Amino acid sequence: MNLLDEGKILVTGGAGFIGSALVWALNKRGLENIIIADYLGNDEKWKNLVPLRFDHYLEADYLQEQLQSKERPFGKFSAIFHLGACSSTTETDASYLAKNNYEYTRFLAEWAIAQGTRFVYASSAATYGDGSQGMDDKNEDLTCLRPLNMYGYSKHMFDRYAQRRNLLQQIVGLKYFNVFGPNESHKGEMRSMADKAFQQIRDSGKVNLFKSYHPDFDDGEQKRDFLYVKDAVAMTLFLAENEKANGLFNIGSGQAQTWIELVEPIFNAMDKPVAIDFIEMPDHIREHYQYYTKADIEKLRKCGYNLPITPLKDAVSDYVSNYLQKGRTLGA
Repeated sequence: MNLLDEGKILVTGGAGFIGSALVWALNKRGLENIIIADYLGNDEKWKNLVPLRFDHYLEADYLQEQLQSKERPFGKFSAIFHLGACSSTTETDASYLAKNNYEYTRFLAEWAIAQGTRFVYASSAATYGDGSQGMDDKNEDLTCLRPLNMYGYSKHMFDRYAQRRNLLQQIVGLKYFNVFGPNESHKGEMRSMADKAFQQIRDSGKVNLFKSYHPDFDDGEQKRDFLYVKDAVAMTLFLAENEKANGLFNIGSGQAQTWIELVEPIFNAMDKPVAIDFIEMPDHIREHYQYYTKADIEKLRKCGYNLPITPLKDAVSDYVSNYLQKGRTLGA
């Protein structure tokens, strides 16, 4: 029997971007015995839940209380996917980030281990900082990493805690790179450039990209490891089901591609001529800007993940043509 068939599945952040995509992927496998915990708040991420099938939803404020209840209202979980977090890279409330991204993850991880439940959590590529120490998930010297913002550091705090307590030998941490795709529109300024570019092109016929302030990169030639969300959840589920795969894993395409390579297929999918304006980068972003990210995914491949990764232009075309232009979410 597959691990995910053995009991209920908890997905924190299950109404959010990657979380709802994960629930969609579980539904495609016929799995509906899912508990979703999230903060629905005042945005429109509730729309991500509408076409999905799950057993129960609860606000994340009540999750810890429910898990610690002697009545065990949810029974046994076969797996916990902890994808809920504050994901804003510009958030300045360090105490808020430490509570939400470090302390809560610590509680869930230790609770899951005590229950014999598979625990998979979202770390972040932001833990690598400017990349000067590499972006290799096989490097066990986490102390050398220098995240550039408090969001990245809050994720790094738990990675290091889990390593010190030998938890990484029993759980899976996922360093997501630049994931984009359906179900992200509620994220506002934190949604991907693919979503932002689509809206800019629709409204004005052109897109704004930041100028480069690094001598090694021309305007628009700054590079990121872009990964389609459908590939991201396929990798996530593979690692959850492979109980011999523990520790930190990069979740990316393994390629570094430019912002221009990202936006040109959007123009093509919308049947519009390419028109790019290069604009000044705000000072508060410029100080912490990453010019190059590329996931080393050798560790993932060596664990047996052999599915092809969707080429960027194909992923962008699917996203624009089948979701953004139609106003659809996954499963709708």
